[in-house]
Amino acid sequence: MFDKTETLFYTGGMEGGDGVDLMDKLSILTDSAKYDAACTSSGVGRAGRDGMIGSANFGGICHSFAADGRCISLLKVLMTNYCVYDCQYCVNRCSNDVPRAAFAPDELADLTMEFYKRNYIEGLFLSSGVMRNPDASMERMCRVLELLRGKYRFNGYIHAKAIPGCSPELVTKLGMLCDRMSVNIELPSERSLRVLAPNKSREGILRPMAAIRDTLRQNKQELAVFRSAPSFAPAGQATQMIVGATPDTDWQILRLSQGLYRQYGLKRVFYSAYIPVGTNALLPRDQPPPLLREHRLYQADWLIRLYGFRAEEILSERKPSLDPLLDPKCEWALRHLEAFPVEVNRAEKEVLLRVPGIGLKSAERILTARRAGSLTFDDLKKIGVVLRRAVYFITCRERMYPGVRLSPSFIYQNLTADTRRSPRGLPFSPEAEQLSLFPPPAVPALAGGTAGAAARDGGRGKEAALPWPAPVM
Repeated sequence: MFDKTETLFYTGGMEGGDGVDLMDKLSILTDSAKYDAACTSSGVGRAGRDGMIGSANFGGICHSFAADGRCISLLKVLMTNYCVYDCQYCVNRCSNDVPRAAFAPDELADLTMEFYKRNYIEGLFLSSGVMRNPDASMERMCRVLELLRGKYRFNGYIHAKAIPGCSPELVTKLGMLCDRMSVNIELPSERSLRVLAPNKSREGILRPMAAIRDTLRQNKQELAVFRSAPSFAPAGQATQMIVGATPDTDWQILRLSQGLYRQYGLKRVFYSAYIPVGTNALLPRDQPPPLLREHRLYQADWLIRLYGFRAEEILSERKPSLDPLLDPKCEWALRHLEAFPVEVNRAEKEVLLRVPGIGLKSAERILTARRAGSLTFDDLKKIGVVLRRAVYFITCRERMYPGVRLSPSFIYQNLTADTRRSPRGLPFSPEAEQLSLFPPPAVPALAGGTAGAAARDGGRGKEAALPWPAPVM
């Protein structure tokens, strides 16, 4: 129990402590948790059991939203926002003057069950500030989960965040009580972490990750021998990375994510666009969160996890940033036009998955449908292929879509037409344009691009008549 003396030490004269009403605590600690990324399916399926309350399903809980529009699938709350760390990018840093509060373990367990019984929530996402030291905070989190799983027999989904620097024994204890664990890696480089989060270290973050990975492997072997063995974090582990708080490039971020997937067996890496909450001179100020960049990183991450791409194929040191106007798969395809067009009636699954507009399910449907006969563009649309992107890179019965040319600038213009508020439809003719009283907007040159577009066009003069200058690809 967090006694009064300890509470007064951490309040430091600020609002909070034992005098804070329970609903005020809830308001403070849910608001403090809003920057934690948790919007994902649960990744675990567990039916209801006799004598227990609740269940968990793979779809997660996705029926509530935060004030900023982010989907919240769980009761997302901090154990406390008292913190002895001074991470400059964090709203809960010890040097920040904000209202403070701390739940007692029985308070949070009771609150979670009351919310569940009223059908407000179906699971819990629990994290915490660092009170005194990482182990002390982890012990309090473990106590909450012990009450939920033991006293209340709660069988629903729980995602818990392990605190960097904690002991391996507490990592194991927490993992035996929750469905998914995560350890926030926070920043993409050790240098950024050293400057903005001096209380944290690379080793302190990676050590719990390694402990979770090793325990998951051991638990998998135990379950193969003893079906009744207790499960350790059956939905695996994840992490979160802040985007836009430091000069780290998309190339560095994707390489780090790829390494985490390979070395630590992560299920997900979450990217969180930095929202200015700090005053450090090294942090960006007075600029909107880079939400589009966050979105592009998620798209690239998806390619690495599920489509067989490598980070080195998507970006490089020469081209370290993702195109804000184009999704990463289309961008890759434009740089590798020598691999296109793909004949959908003959291509292997691995080749189909590299075509923009063809996803995992539509690739499987193509393989199944073409057994009955050759497919047309209309057939592909019915199957679920996104033709507005795919038509530039495929043929059906050895024919391309009418009016389409395998030209980088032509394809780029059409793929980015909506983004740049161009007329919709396919194709718009590069020889003609709508007259305007105003000059067309210039397309900014993309950092790190390669000057191969003109060469791939074969030097055709018609491309110069495009209504916008063709960007350097």
